[in-house]
Amino acid sequence: MCERNNTGRTYERKRSDQTMSKSSCEAGAVHIWHVDETYIRVRGQWRYLYRAIDSNGDTVEFWFSERRNLTAAKRFLRKALKRHGRPERIVIDGSQTNREAIISCDAESRLQDRSRRRLKPIKIRQSQYLNNRIEQDHRAVKRRVRSMLGFKSAASARVILSGIEMVHMMRKGQAKYACRSNLSLAEQFERLAA
Repeated sequence: MCERNNTGRTYERKRSDQTMSKSSCEAGAVHIWHVDETYIRVRGQWRYLYRAIDSNGDTVEFWFSERRNLTAAKRFLRKALKRHGRPERIVIDGSQTNREAIISCDAESRLQDRSRRRLKPIKIRQSQYLNNRIEQDHRAVKRRVRSMLGFKSAASARVILSGIEMVHMMRKGQAKYACRSNLSLAEQFERLAA
């Protein structure tokens, strides 16, 4: 639906620029994360891919772990908080381990904060049904992994999963070079990997 007047064209151009340059790392960006883990088969054993997305569906962080415990959840959350700052709220499923990890990492980050402002604790929304957004986002990764019939080693799984996540982020328009329409997906991947 394109309007013929200048106002409509100007509005469309501004809106497309905003959607192409969106990033979950920018200040003032979305402050709600959806955090979950999914299972990946490595040498016949289940391993875990921790993932976080924001409310726009953009990937915030991902991390591959051989264990699903409090230590692994804390490590993932520390990495996400260090790289992307503190969200206002985190939505999780019924996992008590993730809840404990969020509380622990939130307390650590508030203690380590050197600014003089008082930080509010991260709100935790724990509901099985509110986390459907990330469950649907898992599908893109699982679709690629399913066709590979699993992995032979944890090291190769870690490398290949990070490549899959990177391509998935480029398709969502999160890549640095996504606003240039003349670059193909392969060229964007090559520039990001360099």
